[in-house]
Amino acid sequence: MPKMKTCKAIAKRVKVTAGGKVIRFGIGRRHLLSTKSANRKRHLRKATQISGAYVKKIKQALTYL
Repeated sequence: MPKMKTCKAIAKRVKVTAGGKVIRFGIGRRHLLSTKSANRKRHLRKATQISGAYVKKIKQALTYL
């Protein structure tokens, strides 16, 4: 049976912590920042945890775990 491959598209967007939580960064922080409020941009700086419904599928796509 061939090796399972890591889904690189997901691997570039999320990180798995040592405790097994899946972390992502907010979208909308690349361009058109002048129209967004400082409060909105400040919140987009921080990483957020992915909800439990998707964690199993994401970890499955990142087969190196």
